Amino acid sequence: MTTAAIIVAAGRGLRAGGGIPKQWRPLAGLRVADWTIDRFRGQVDYIVLVLSADDGPAWAEFENTDLILASGGNNRAGSVRNGLAALAELAVDHVLIHDVARPCVGLPTIQRVLAALNAHPAAAPGLAVTDALWTGDGAIVTGTQDRSGLFAAQTPQGFHYDAIVAAHAAHPGGAADDVEVARAAGLDVAIVPGDADNIKITRPEDFARAERILGTDMDVRLGNGYDVHRFGDGDHVILCGVKVPHGRGLQGHSDADVGMHAVTDAIYGALAQGDIGQHFPPSDPQWKGAASEIFLRHAVDLAGKMGYVISNVDCTLVCEYPKIGPHAPAMRDEMARIMGLRADQVSVKATTSERLGFTGRSEGIASLATACLVKS
Repeated sequence: MTTAAIIVAAGRGLRAGGGIPKQWRPLAGLRVADWTIDRFRGQVDYIVLVLSADDGPAWAEFENTDLILASGGNNRAGSVRNGLAALAELAVDHVLIHDVARPCVGLPTIQRVLAALNAHPAAAPGLAVTDALWTGDGAIVTGTQDRSGLFAAQTPQGFHYDAIVAAHAAHPGGAADDVEVARAAGLDVAIVPGDADNIKITRPEDFARAERILGTDMDVRLGNGYDVHRFGDGDHVILCGVKVPHGRGLQGHSDADVGMHAVTDAIYGALAQGDIGQHFPPSDPQWKGAASEIFLRHAVDLAGKMGYVISNVDCTLVCEYPKIGPHAPAMRDEMARIMGLRADQVSVKATTSERLGFTGRSEGIASLATACLVKS
């Protein structure tokens, strides 16, 4: 499935102040457009940036990058059509259309829209309206409006590529957004949960709010873990929660799962909460032979209590034998299950030490791990 994102950045956006289009104004150390573009890198196969003919410096800056550039139209719909045309030769299946002025869009929102396109021809994030709604005349309230069934629309709005191209070609113009264009063509549009932080920068004060979302709320932590267990008697080893047949076993106070221990210590390290030995002392007999899943779950739960979510973990097993490759997918799935993550958030791989050192002499197995945690 080939995916693309069109970032519409041809507007002038001068209501936000600053004397230049809002997409080129600084925000939390970057420009608004830089934040927005980076949100889609790694999530789609192609990114189209639609620029105004008046943005000469931007054309020069992005010309030889990973972006596809397209010229803006006379209005937003024209810009979107030009962005779609820039993808015509690339066999794109699904396309996301996003306002450059929404730099705070989160990865979960992007993923929800993409996932919904597997079952629907169109999908878009929306927030159910919860505030009371008034009608007014100037500064005077003239009535109330029923909010039942009302949603505040957000982007990215996603579509099957061929369907939205045809919808735009048939539309007479004047639509508020691409969802309106799609519905006019008879496409059903699925609503996925939006995000209150996915604000659209429109007024000068919106910059301060966006900066708080992007800056002060961002807390990313990395932790490293390392563990070693020697071989002893046995007919199998437990590695990353999977029983692997082997002529020898690993020795340890618990089940000696060297991979899971390294990942657990990486999480504790990211939290600045010590290591397994501090939380589960080997001198305590209750942990003798314990399943390492207990330790890993404790680390994951502790991260949650401290307000962090695990973004991803990467575990490397160092040994000559047993061969890890045939068992790596099962290890990855088991670790993901224990931590409550998707399989694509967990990496389990192996290497040898070229027969050097204690691992090269098959005296034991070592493991290194890295965990990335993000403040939720």
